[in-house]
Amino acid sequence: MPILNSLVSWIIKQRIHQIDFFKKYPVEVQNEWIGNLIDTAKNTEWGKKYDYKSIRTITEFKERVPVLDYEGIKPYINRQIKGEQNILWPSKVKWFAKSSGTTNDKSKFIPVTTESLEECHFKGGKDLFSIYCHNQPESKLFEGKALTLGGSHQINNLSSDSFYGDLSAILIQNLPFWAEFYRTPNIEISLMHEWEEKIEKMIHVTSKENVTNIAGVPSWMLVLIKGILDYTGQDCLTKVWPNLELIIHGGVNFEPYKAQFESCIKKKINYLETYNASEGFFGIQDEPDSQDLLLMLDYGVFYEFIPMEDFDKGNLKTIGLEEVELNKNYALVISTNSGLWRYLIGDTIRFHSLNPFRIRITGRTKNFINAFGEELIIENVEKAIAIASLKTECLIKEYTVAPLYFSDKSQGAHEWLIEFEKEPENIDYFAEVLDNALKSLNSDYEAKRYHNMILKEPLIRIVREDTFFKWLKNNGKLGGQHKVPRLYNSRKYIDEIMSFI
Repeated sequence: MPILNSLVSWIIKQRIHQIDFFKKYPVEVQNEWIGNLIDTAKNTEWGKKYDYKSIRTITEFKERVPVLDYEGIKPYINRQIKGEQNILWPSKVKWFAKSSGTTNDKSKFIPVTTESLEECHFKGGKDLFSIYCHNQPESKLFEGKALTLGGSHQINNLSSDSFYGDLSAILIQNLPFWAEFYRTPNIEISLMHEWEEKIEKMIHVTSKENVTNIAGVPSWMLVLIKGILDYTGQDCLTKVWPNLELIIHGGVNFEPYKAQFESCIKKKINYLETYNASEGFFGIQDEPDSQDLLLMLDYGVFYEFIPMEDFDKGNLKTIGLEEVELNKNYALVISTNSGLWRYLIGDTIRFHSLNPFRIRITGRTKNFINAFGEELIIENVEKAIAIASLKTECLIKEYTVAPLYFSDKSQGAHEWLIEFEKEPENIDYFAEVLDNALKSLNSDYEAKRYHNMILKEPLIRIVREDTFFKWLKNNGKLGGQHKVPRLYNSRKYIDEIMSFI
């Protein structure tokens, strides 16, 4: 195995030279990619609609093709789901990654093409290990197995020839056969839909393996880790997996979870963050001591950016890499080899380096909470509040919502501060209706609420009259232009407001 580890490490580190190339020539690499994307799609229905054959410059591309969010491109995706081909991309599309974050639907479905699998998602996974081995030349990562923990999953027929599921499940389903020898658990357990049974089987199987690295969303990883410690009777994870050296995480802010990981592991190991979404693999932490993510520029993704001060005014004019500035918030726009064209992904980023281009994810273009991978947006909350208010015959004056993070003895939750004009007769029933409404509106929230494994039921706190007014006044925010933040992805505002209760 040590010989194999050295061989694999040597092979994947050859990729470092190509990464260095796009770091040196970022704009040129991006310009080449958008040319390739446009040329590939010129004979699709979309390509004909915007006459891709005649596009010669990026300026022409921007002038001709509109910036769209999911609602704008959804009619084309729905036709693909029903089996129509050559709509947005020429190669056959049969996989769709299920995600949340859409205003009008419980879920959105992102097309996953062969090209996006091979040139983006899988390439990103290989680059992750290339970068890690380059930074850690003494690594013995490949002498053991990788434990990959995806989200809730079920492959479903949408038509006779198309399927959907979590991105992690689609990636596992399409891995080359030899990859099964280097990962745990096996594919049958990995793709199970029943989460309690799945976690139990994972605990039994993986606790007996030589696991050297774990990848997944932090909240789910903690559920598994704590289950393994209970099952084995050990007080730290490295007694179960003595060769564990790397935690790969992404999807949510890791800082609130890091102390819990350290208390479970009890030795110094490495942590590596990625920016991998259903729409594509965008960034990798390439410097161990930095929180910045290297923007990956040769994955079949063309990037554009909208300054948030413009976006907030409804101005969707984009700029390219050559125009971005440091420490400024941008809405991210992508065109990809899965057939997403000038797609407003909904994330905001900030550049912390321009040579090479390194970013941090700063939030969403809409109010949101994504502390546990639930991707709850303001539209979900507003609809759920309306449903709960109607069913319990109450009136809400003000409210705000924030995450309550994991502790050693409890799961996470959403904490609601609500100032009622008219209180419901039964606050527990109000909480139940609100919770069920959120489940019906957001599939990721529903998955995280499954059997209270990640998220407990909402914690509702009724506050006194004028609590929010006092907080606004204290912060000099009285006036029509100032509003109570409805959702916030940290406890910054809710802890301040609670001091006025």
